[in-house]
Amino acid sequence: MSDTQPISYVRDTMLGQQEPPATQRGVVKWLRENLFSNWLNSILTLAALVAIYLILTSVGPWLLNSIWDAESLRECRDILDGTPGACFAVITDRWHQLLFGFYPPEHYWRPVLALVLLLIALAPILFAELPRKMLYFSAVFPFIGYHLLWGGSVWFPISVFLGFVAGYIAFRALAKVSALVSVIGAVAATLVWWFFIAGPFDAAMYSVAPIGLEFVRSESFGGFLISLVIGVTGISLSLPLGILLALGRQSDMLFVKTVCVVFIEFIRGVPLITLLFTASLLLNYFLPPGTNFDLILRVIIMVTLFAAAYMAEVIRGGLAALPKGQYEAADALGLDYWKAQRLIIMPQALKISIPGIVNTFISLFKDTTLVVFIGLLDPLGLSNAIRADTAWTGIYWELFIFIGALFFIFCFSMSRYSMYLERKLKTDHR
Repeated sequence: MSDTQPISYVRDTMLGQQEPPATQRGVVKWLRENLFSNWLNSILTLAALVAIYLILTSVGPWLLNSIWDAESLRECRDILDGTPGACFAVITDRWHQLLFGFYPPEHYWRPVLALVLLLIALAPILFAELPRKMLYFSAVFPFIGYHLLWGGSVWFPISVFLGFVAGYIAFRALAKVSALVSVIGAVAATLVWWFFIAGPFDAAMYSVAPIGLEFVRSESFGGFLISLVIGVTGISLSLPLGILLALGRQSDMLFVKTVCVVFIEFIRGVPLITLLFTASLLLNYFLPPGTNFDLILRVIIMVTLFAAAYMAEVIRGGLAALPKGQYEAADALGLDYWKAQRLIIMPQALKISIPGIVNTFISLFKDTTLVVFIGLLDPLGLSNAIRADTAWTGIYWELFIFIGALFFIFCFSMSRYSMYLERKLKTDHR
């Protein structure tokens, strides 16, 4: 064979790029891979489509034929004239009660402003890209939020804040002695300030400069306002308390470990509704006569303790999942216990525990509806009060759809943030 003779089975020109088959691209490919990948998935997809069709044909006309402007359920029915339709006029008429309870209408701006400031305070905690200086505002927001919601003397939240300042000063002053002594001194200084100095300081400052907002009693709180107050406070406090309980349960000190184990097992073995009844009825029996301990504060304490016990077990699971080599590496670096926990152990344990932590947060937020059993009117409690009005007697679904939608927005947001955080902290390449 000569060198110039072409080889028949070797192509001397390149083929142009061609479109993939119709079954391997676009919507058809997505449907094949996700909905019709095999016979079982195909049957389940068709069954789901039939179910969705039946739901839409049943509920769709009812929702599309909604009435938003009426004074009563009877007026809604007169407008509908026998045709199926939702009477969302109850939301238009009573939305302020569902959101604010019996909070004075002229002061609605206060909880609204507190919510806006809460979002600003949470932003640097949830998103590390924001300036770290914003954390100073996050630290003082609880005192600002309390004053906006309850009002009263502006010097009261300031005096409470100064208690933390006194504790910090004591901690720094005793830091050279030992870590344990500095912690005990900080706690003692804070408690001494709160119990013996905060009251006289508040009274003295208010007599000199009577600055503050109109006081709103806790009995006026209700609706989603009370759910947010209890839920956000419980979530914020249960995480650090749960971390301490988890570390205490793994401690080598017998007394600390025993206290933490007994607390966790007792709280987890008692229903939350029992703790709420304890906060409502029994806690006053253990307080000095004449003590006026706010009911919402009692509920917040019990809800926080309840969530902290579950949080401790979630975090303990994250600690148990860490390889032993991480602890040995911290020891090899010469780190003491708290530095090892802060720099090596706890960041990894919290990363592992993110799904469980957020699940506990969501469960806590939904459990705030249980306060209706101790006389606090959450959204569900207010729905019963609204239905007791003769104008809206007999209405159910519209109220529950609205309440469920608001709870879904909050819980779904927490779930999506959890997924965002997991993706951001993912360091492996699987």
